[in-house]
Amino acid sequence: MLNYFNPNNILKIINKLQKFVFTLFIIVLIIGLLEALVLSPEDYKQSDSVRIMYVHVPSAWISLGIFSVISILSFGILIFKNKNFSLITKSLAPSGFVFNIIALVTGSIWGKPTWGTWWAWDARITSMLLLSLFYLMFIITWRITENNDKAIKISSYIAILGLINVPIIKFSVDWWNTLHQPSSVNILSDTTVHSSMLIPLGIMTAAFVLFSLLIFLMKYNTELIKIKNKGLDRL
Repeated sequence: MLNYFNPNNILKIINKLQKFVFTLFIIVLIIGLLEALVLSPEDYKQSDSVRIMYVHVPSAWISLGIFSVISILSFGILIFKNKNFSLITKSLAPSGFVFNIIALVTGSIWGKPTWGTWWAWDARITSMLLLSLFYLMFIITWRITENNDKAIKISSYIAILGLINVPIIKFSVDWWNTLHQPSSVNILSDTTVHSSMLIPLGIMTAAFVLFSLLIFLMKYNTELIKIKNKGLDRL
């Protein structure tokens, strides 16, 4: 059941889901932008430049989350030989890469007024840059490798190898003395961000999650159409 599915049935579901996700994304994004740009206060030290946080932080979270999912599914690909997993990872990678780049660019913009420089070879920044290279290698593998089975295997190894970098990104601010501030939002410990900023941050994160889901559905839909055009009923 994990190995086989009917593309025609999935395409119908995805088409309906895309419209729903798009509508929900627009609504949440409007609310998030209103909260982030108008209703949330400016920081007493960083002034209005702190508003970059509402784009930078969700982008970083999502890029890390997507790569983690890709890596975990890659284990399933190699162990269970599940080709549907490879289709999912292939469809997830573009949105993860886009958010990774957004996180790097907005971090650089935020760093200029905060640190006085556009770029620093800080442990967190450098490890995020390394993550973008893993994303790029993963995507390029699918682009240049003609043999589908070979592309699946190589991309899976890249994702699993890149998983080592995920905890490095997460704990880099704790393991090394870095310019980047420690984590302000924590699940298992106290969160140092005030609710007036935490709520807009949560809403913008939800908006970005919906956007990444929308990109994934569009890409997944495209891949399924390719399978359908090849005359295959099952993966």
